[in-house]
Amino acid sequence: MAESRVNSAEILGSDLHLELTRAGSRRTALMSALREAVRGGRLAPGTRLPPYRSLATDLGIARNTVADAYAELVAEGWLTARQGSGTRVAARTAPPPPRRTGGRERGGRPAAPAPAGRRRRATPAPRPTHNLLQGQPDASAFPRTAWLASARRALTAAPNEAFGPGDPHGRPELRRALADYLARARGVRTDPDRIVVCSGFAHALRLLSSTKVLRPALAVESYGLAFHRSLLSTAGVRTVPLPLDAHGARTEELAAHPALRTARAALLTPAHQFPTGGPLHSERRAAAVDWARAVGGLVLEDDYDGEFRYDRQPVGAVQGLDPDRVLYLGSVSKSLSPALRLGWMVLPDSLVDALLSAKGEREGWASALDQLTLADFIESGGYDRHVRRMRLRYRRRRDALVTTLAERAPHIRVSGIAAGLHAVLELPPGTERSAVQAASWQGLALDGLAGYRHPDATTPPLEGLVVGYATPPEHSFPAALDALCRALPPEPPPRTA
Repeated sequence: MAESRVNSAEILGSDLHLELTRAGSRRTALMSALREAVRGGRLAPGTRLPPYRSLATDLGIARNTVADAYAELVAEGWLTARQGSGTRVAARTAPPPPRRTGGRERGGRPAAPAPAGRRRRATPAPRPTHNLLQGQPDASAFPRTAWLASARRALTAAPNEAFGPGDPHGRPELRRALADYLARARGVRTDPDRIVVCSGFAHALRLLSSTKVLRPALAVESYGLAFHRSLLSTAGVRTVPLPLDAHGARTEELAAHPALRTARAALLTPAHQFPTGGPLHSERRAAAVDWARAVGGLVLEDDYDGEFRYDRQPVGAVQGLDPDRVLYLGSVSKSLSPALRLGWMVLPDSLVDALLSAKGEREGWASALDQLTLADFIESGGYDRHVRRMRLRYRRRRDALVTTLAERAPHIRVSGIAAGLHAVLELPPGTERSAVQAASWQGLALDGLAGYRHPDATTPPLEGLVVGYATPPEHSFPAALDALCRALPPEPPPRTA
């Protein structure tokens, strides 16, 4: 009982017995002293530290120095900060180094001296217990029963030739089902002959890169997946960043910006910019199509999560504005599962033969049996029912994320939440790297925005966390949110003159 009272009580600054070294800045010295106090056990997990002003007065240093030291230690995972609860020693901190007595290790064996110049190895962060990485639907929600029913019906009805070598175009049953579904749900204008089935978005990019349509350069949004840029670079396609703002990609610069004048194709995420969020403004959608018409080029529309809209009516596909200049790309990786490896390209007539040639007669196509099952799943209404169910589930998670942050971290702004499977938590300048590290110490797997920025982007970098709220199983989501809040930087105190 006594220990509980000590851990929950506020320790006075004079009781911390911190010895600040004379070398270096006061902030660095205070951080070092607090770390040593935690390592040595003098500050137990849960101990509430004194407020900024009290500790600053006791140590004779500036209040902002203490505030900055606390904030950095919170980001590193040594401390936690909650509104109304103060700053406390974190429950999960780095363990103390092995104790040595008289130059000997435990067991009486002499301790080997550390090699000259070698630094003490940092304690590794704990293995992630919560996955908040973007781009992954809740795997536990896959509609196994309905999918199995569709597989049985599809196998029973499949013609004998479906079990042969196959067609690079894709199964006609799936292409017909997709043509109807995409017209109804996404406003895509096409017919089955203009759809080519592939194994996902990355596969589509590889196929397109093997043709001339993406050369000599491809305009891409200044924030996007580094994996896609690497894939394009490996294929010899140069990517040029297109600036972003609150209304999406600044497509008006396709014709005006000198660095973009060599591009004859542009890769966009108009329904929900990835990863910053938000739909492409209507005027910019039109500007992208006008540019493609003027230069004889193409717009590649990545509709990666077009089905998931929460606060407004769905935005139709840009492809509907000009099917001859917009190449529509989609997959089931977000709506069903990336394990299915099923995607599609809705092509202008002029490109169908080129893409079929790129696939080849013995290309590693998507499974014909999975294609037949997906066709039945769509036509039977199972796909629509699953998407509606998941839309409600993900919306509840999105709302829980927003509500929790409003209560526990009101200084953190959340954006990109009107659609999709992830949100962006906007962070104060200079805190993203330490926040990602703090998340790792809290057992969280998530990304910062820095890894999505094009290396040639010229606009000022954004700082934030990309939180995939769709990924965790339903039962573990509250614990994931709790760990996320512990990893966030505290609200900085007002600066004094």
